[in-house]
Amino acid sequence: MSAMEHAYVRPVDFKHGRVDMSHGAGGRAMAQLIEELFVPAFDNKWLRPMNDQACFAAPAGRMVMTTDSHVVSPLFFPGGDIGCLAVHGTINDVAMAGARPLYLSAGFVLEEGFPLAELKRIVLSMAHAAREAAVPVVTGDTKVVERGKGDGVFITTTGVGVVPPGVDISGDRARPGDRVLVSGTIGDHGVAIMSFRENLAFGTAIRSDTAALHGLVAAMVQAAPGIRCMRDPTRGGLATTLNEFARQSWVGFRLIESAIPVRPEVSAACELLGLDPLYVANEGKLVAVCPQRDAERVLAAMRAHPLGRDAAQIGEVIEDAHHFVQMRTAFGGVRLVDWLTGEQLPRIC
Repeated sequence: MSAMEHAYVRPVDFKHGRVDMSHGAGGRAMAQLIEELFVPAFDNKWLRPMNDQACFAAPAGRMVMTTDSHVVSPLFFPGGDIGCLAVHGTINDVAMAGARPLYLSAGFVLEEGFPLAELKRIVLSMAHAAREAAVPVVTGDTKVVERGKGDGVFITTTGVGVVPPGVDISGDRARPGDRVLVSGTIGDHGVAIMSFRENLAFGTAIRSDTAALHGLVAAMVQAAPGIRCMRDPTRGGLATTLNEFARQSWVGFRLIESAIPVRPEVSAACELLGLDPLYVANEGKLVAVCPQRDAERVLAAMRAHPLGRDAAQIGEVIEDAHHFVQMRTAFGGVRLVDWLTGEQLPRIC
């Protein structure tokens, strides 16, 4: 569009305007939305050419790729929003392979009538999270659906990264005798969402733990390249993650309840809401399985990082033909930590 044509186009009204079908129709309104919102927010040399794809050099090594769709409700919550969550979640999925995240793509499905002010707030949050993590959003897509056929905004992000030589982290590598580590308190994100939905107060504000974990992972891998398994316990929480590892690796787990870090306010909220913190989603925590000989070294590296200050060793891998996750309770008994049945907390990420 020429400078003369620009003079006759009204700027997008981000204060009072709303998404309409023309914003996804491929015409002038869509071009304006892209040029006035997405390009300035995510600005980088890969996005700037405005092509339908991003072209970049791939470094040597094994590439990692992941994709994730984000449908959290509400869109804005204590400690974050769907924008930063979309960036953090995908960066973390790449990082759990021990990889260095390189680039992101972002796809938006917008509902007709969604306030442009809220869309701008979400996009700026995404852009801030991407810049802070030094992982740029290099390409994307926008679609609009009719009023009543969406829920404001859904975001799909895809990430790529590269695994350094000598690192082989996978859910099928746990071995009997290995130790289980968690990077901090569990259940913060899920309880923050649910408390906000239900308008509950617990004396102190419960905030989401959403964060990009690739810096923490890099420190852990540097301390012990032989880490076996790593995963961020999002939907289904810590319990589901360990059941996944047990099935993938054909082993069992024995946890110590008193060693698992849970904030008192999160524990109180779970008791009130009838939830088990072990099954509540996290967005800024990770679970790692490593050989016993490396456990103290990895734990020290975690605690030296701002996102791992509350890291703890919470159990061990055992031989078990049934692949059960067991936990020694604070009362001295043993209980089974089974797979989550049903949907404990819908629309959590």
